[in-house]
Amino acid sequence: MMSQLPYENALDAAQLELEQARQALLRELADYPHPISGCDAQYVRLVSDRTRISECLRALASRPFVATPRVLEATGN
Repeated sequence: MMSQLPYENALDAAQLELEQARQALLRELADYPHPISGCDAQYVRLVSDRTRISECLRALASRPFVATPRVLEATGN
């Protein structure tokens, strides 16, 4: 089994904290009284924060493709 690199521990901690924030935010949204459409700035902020947190979690979970540089080696004849 490969051990984690030091920065990976920080990424794991960030992901855990964001997940806890997401759960707290979802509870707050569930308990929120029905907003008046377009007039409730606090509700709009909660929805915006939910989107931001979800995007951060998605970015942390992704494994972007990073091209490996190719170096041509001369063959010895």
